[in-house]
Amino acid sequence: MKLKDKKEFIMKSTETLEQIYDMLEKLPSVRLSDLQPDKTALVIVDMINGFVREGALKSPRAEELIPGITRLSKACDKLQISKIAFADCHTDESPEFDSYPEHCLGGTSESEIVDEIKETGGYTLIPKNSTNGFLEEEFQNWLKKNQNLDTFIVTGVCTDICVQQFAITLKTWFNAMNRKSRVIVPVSMVDTYDLGVHDAELTNVMALYNMSINGVELVTDIE
Repeated sequence: MKLKDKKEFIMKSTETLEQIYDMLEKLPSVRLSDLQPDKTALVIVDMINGFVREGALKSPRAEELIPGITRLSKACDKLQISKIAFADCHTDESPEFDSYPEHCLGGTSESEIVDEIKETGGYTLIPKNSTNGFLEEEFQNWLKKNQNLDTFIVTGVCTDICVQQFAITLKTWFNAMNRKSRVIVPVSMVDTYDLGVHDAELTNVMALYNMSINGVELVTDIE
């Protein structure tokens, strides 16, 4: 592929971004009570200290998600909706550190769920050693034990990395099995970080769009 003229590329991209932004502004919300509790699960991705409050990849944007996710977690408890929480948990030898600064080493406070969500509890904790929690054996085992589930609410960080990879992989897994599913991502409960050229606003929007064209259901909020 040959790159387009820079001015032409920026002009066309601006038009496209405006359309995507307008689409996101018009998203509906979903009522938790309208979902079937015995077929629904809440997924909390990487709401851990190493992305929220300490370490090389901490972000105030991630911290702002805590009240909403905590509220949703408590609401799921009332309806007896299953919950899982992924937590980045790396060894010193993790190849991921070739792409990202060293972060969330196992046995450190960085790899622990933030206190507010930890205190709410009620979730199955699944440590992960990659950006895609779907690949973890523990999640695969959990999925096999919960074959009745077909609706997943995916929350947490980062929208363009761990959230996107998990949500799309989960949705395409159901597709491959010829099973109907809803993989729901509330825009108000996912976010990413600012770091150099990694602009949070842009990457967040593009990740949301990418999930939507892969069958993931975007909503503004879960009420």
